[in-house]
Amino acid sequence: MGARLIVVSNRVAVPEAPRAPTVAGAAVAVKAALKNRNALWFGWSGEAADAPKAETRTVRVNNLDYVAFDLTSVDIQEYCHGFAKKVLWPILHYRVDLQQYSRLDATGYLRVNRLFADRLNPLLRDDDIVWVHDYHLMPLARELRLRGRRNAIGFFLHAPCAPPDVLHSMPSHNEILGTLAHYNLVGFQTENDRDNFERYLVSEGAEPMRDGLLKMDERRVRLGAFPVSIETAALARLARVAEHSALACAARSSLGESRLVLGVDRIDCSKGILHRMKAFEHFLEVNPAWQGKATLLQVTPSRGADDNRSEIEAELAGLITRINGRFGDAAWTPIRYVNRSYSRGALAGILRLADAALVTPLRAGMGVVAKEFVAAQDPEDPGVLVLSQFAGAANELDRSLIVNPHETDGVAAALKRALEMPQEERRERHAAMLRSLLDWDIEDWAETYLSALVESHSGRGILKDIRSFFGMFGEQRSVAAQ
Repeated sequence: MGARLIVVSNRVAVPEAPRAPTVAGAAVAVKAALKNRNALWFGWSGEAADAPKAETRTVRVNNLDYVAFDLTSVDIQEYCHGFAKKVLWPILHYRVDLQQYSRLDATGYLRVNRLFADRLNPLLRDDDIVWVHDYHLMPLARELRLRGRRNAIGFFLHAPCAPPDVLHSMPSHNEILGTLAHYNLVGFQTENDRDNFERYLVSEGAEPMRDGLLKMDERRVRLGAFPVSIETAALARLARVAEHSALACAARSSLGESRLVLGVDRIDCSKGILHRMKAFEHFLEVNPAWQGKATLLQVTPSRGADDNRSEIEAELAGLITRINGRFGDAAWTPIRYVNRSYSRGALAGILRLADAALVTPLRAGMGVVAKEFVAAQDPEDPGVLVLSQFAGAANELDRSLIVNPHETDGVAAALKRALEMPQEERRERHAAMLRSLLDWDIEDWAETYLSALVESHSGRGILKDIRSFFGMFGEQRSVAAQ
């Protein structure tokens, strides 16, 4: 039957269960990577069971198998809401001050990773390639190895990776982070993230060898940077159609002559939304000519990422009220705040409508919305991207206006420049970034990572199988491009 690609993530959006939660920011990338491959997507269903269940549920849709299982409420609390969100997420985002370590949660995190291994192990064939996603499942390779699995197993971290001194602040860090050495390949968003983790492993006794390869005890693990991309051409087509949707037309009409500045983020402490509001306030304060002529639309999908959400929301509401009260009038509201999720098509239409986008996280693994904004723009009259230097996307989208989100004056100045930039310069900057996205899209990301994984595992027969379905996928991409 040939090698299968087995993607494992914290949660799986099973098609027959539309309410099942997705894999947060990783969902789009994972779905795109699975397309047109002999593949299976495995993970938690998002449902809570009264008692532990050994069975899994399989749904086959469009030649892709979705395999999910339930966790108990205790599992969910300790593994997901506890250790993953209260310890790993803050640490990886450089926020030691937000870490809330609990030995009980750490024990639950390890227990659930053993459950993942117990449920997945019977489904695996010897030639399957296993690709594990994100910080919820760091120890999974070790658990599969303990069960005798010698498959090619790779891991990809969608979040950023802090330097060793920050990682060392986590109690029993080696019991969690050190288990990544059981993977054949560990992928990161940027070279800086990769280098941070390499220095961490070396501090724990690993020996650097060559080309990102490290030896730790008797194991060898390769580290690499594989920046996540998007379905560039598909999103551009979607945005062209969505530009004429009822939502986009109504939004355009409601703005009148006002220019649209857009922010799209989940509410959490890494996104820099509060800093952004203060920068927009400063922009209006020092540029009175723009009062009444620029509107900031902040879209925050309803699903949040951390326990500080309510506190951030309260401060955000206060800021927006103050700014609107200070500068607004009966004919113009400076900031529009929408706390809801939009479909992919609707969001594409809003992205295309924007004259400028503020993607200004305090720290982000990638900041995929920055790439989506570029792809959605009209090449003849594109908007301008204002991008945080602390987003992984800044390494690739270097023709955007790069800012330090902590510098209020700098963000305000960049926004003014964005809104006043001549069309010729906007076109030139956009064209360069769009070429970069077309040259490295989501298929290239998946293919490059999986090729590196297979080669790291040195599976000659598997490599042949992988290249065969890469070839099929590449042919379909060529036809689509025509």
